[in-house]
Amino acid sequence: MKNPFLETKLIARSEPSSEILVADCIKKGGVCVVPTDTVYGFSGIVPQSQSHIHSIKGRDEGKPFIQLIAKPEDLYCYTDVIIPQQLFSLWPGAVTVIVPVTQDDGEKTTVAFRCPGDSWLRKVIDLVDAPIYSTSVNRSGEPVLGNVEAIYQEFFGEVELIVGGDEIIDPNAKPSTLVELLSNGKCKILRQGSVVIPPELLA
Repeated sequence: MKNPFLETKLIARSEPSSEILVADCIKKGGVCVVPTDTVYGFSGIVPQSQSHIHSIKGRDEGKPFIQLIAKPEDLYCYTDVIIPQQLFSLWPGAVTVIVPVTQDDGEKTTVAFRCPGDSWLRKVIDLVDAPIYSTSVNRSGEPVLGNVEAIYQEFFGEVELIVGGDEIIDPNAKPSTLVELLSNGKCKILRQGSVVIPPELLA
């Protein structure tokens, strides 16, 4: 639902200190639209922004979002599972890896992580100093939006900040390749995206 008192800001990624503006917005609990290494994405700090993003998208809250990290080695802050070096070497890049994670309450779950290939976005995450969510910019069940003007018209009053990239992002571009890391160290492909996983890593 649009908030009549929320004035969505629109900035260009090329603006000086744009990554600082985005990081500050996210750290304060805001939801931003940012260009990623695949498509435009809704981003917010983990875990506080999850319900807000679900509400904007109209998405089932049982479906988790990908979490973006600033550096590949940051993954080991959240899981003790060792990632095969061949897989690890694909980061930064458009590969999302699902790994087991033990939550603060001791409950075990799985989380999908990606260290994005876009250096600007990695700088934002580094400044936030925490993982951020990433999910495509669209209403649930609707086409992904790749044009900043269309995004602004659709989501004005629902997000705090929209960052325009240097060019239109193709909404039909391939998403990240999504793999699940199995207990034997092999991978199971759940979604084939723009990156090909070496066959010797596959179960």
